[in-house]
Order: sequence, then structure tokens, then C-alpha cells
Amino acid sequence: MSATDTVDVKQLLGLRPFSEQLSGYVSSLSALASNASSAPEVKSYPDAVYFNYFPLGLSLLFKPVNGYKPKTGLTCKELNDEDLILDGIDIYNVPTPKSSAPTKSKSPYSTYPIDTVTLHLASIEGKARQPATEIKRDTTGKDFVLGMGEPDRKGGGAGPSSGSIGIWCEWSKDGVMVEFGGEESRGPQAWERGKDAVWKVISIFPVDSS
Repeated sequence: MSATDTVDVKQLLGLRPFSEQLSGYVSSLSALASNASSAPEVKSYPDAVYFNYFPLGLSLLFKPVNGYKPKTGLTCKELNDEDLILDGIDIYNVPTPKSSAPTKSKSPYSTYPIDTVTLHLASIEGKARQPATEIKRDTTGKDFVLGMGEPDRKGGGAGPSSGSIGIWCEWSKDGVMVEFGGEESRGPQAWERGKDAVWKVISIFPVDSS
């Protein structure tokens, strides 16, 4: 897989941590990010293992299977590759602040190095939808709704701006949740301003087929 190929990240779900396809995907991101390190920070727990690639704007969540319960604090080499499958992908964006005011908390993640993320959408009976939508670094809440339709679930944005959670939307049938950043995503009027908020994290998860 070359670094310029468009990757359907949903197709990576279910892969093992050190599979050829997943390793190739991470390597191509590393090449795009000026050869940033492709070695993850590993966080292991009995019910989940996280591979955090801070310079690549990427976090991978692996689910233990076959009765495997990883110990806390394992390294890559100590993990059982055959008993872990990819169950979640987080892609990070660091929107440019619209004001010179310092941000309250700085993300440890850099922006994902691919300019355009293609999200393939589910076919839903009775709804006219495009088969895919393209997400760019400046895509806003309004753009997401135009491309994907109204979300199935949404939340956040309540409370004082100093301590509120940014607004988020979930398209359950597509296996996509989006968190939004910037001042527009927080505070009592967040949903009125949220249409202009730029995405901060896209989370991709398996769709329940039942």
C-alpha cells in the first residue's frame, strides 16, 4: 500500500495489531508525517489495549478475544497478537484557534497526516444518501450533517464554557462518532454555534449487525 492510497479505515477493523495490512497503514502515515515515529505508546488492560500514535493523530483500540486478559503495563513484544482484534479507531484533528486566547488544554495528539478522510456510509432504507463522504481538516458540524444526515445520537455542549464537554454526534449505523472542538463546541449556546465547529476526533467502531 502506498502512502498516497485512499484507505477505507473501516476495513481495518477486526485486524490483529501486527498484521501486514495494519502495519503498512501505520507506516504510510509515518511517511506522510515527515517520518514521525511509528512506534506506539501502549496502554494495556485486561479488557482493552490501546496503541496511541501521538505524532500521527491516531489511536487504535484492540479488544482481547479467546479469553485473553492482558496484564496492565505490557509492552508490544509481550502482547498476544493472535488474541487481539482492532475494535476502534480514533483520528485526531487539531483545529486552528479562531482567537489568540490560549487554549485550556492542549491535546497530546498531532493532526492526522492525511488531508481528506473518506467515510463510507451505510445504505439506509428510505433515506437518500451518497455512498461516501469526504472529511477535510476544516469540515464543520454543518458539513457533517449535509454529508451524513442527522445523527442518531448527540450530546455535550452543556454547562459553563469553562467546564463543559464539547458537542458530539454519532451515526450509529455508519459506526462513526465525531467530537467537535473550539469555543463553538462548548457552553450553553453550543448547539446554536455548533454548526460552525470543526471536528476534533472521529471515532470509528464496528456496527452491530444484529
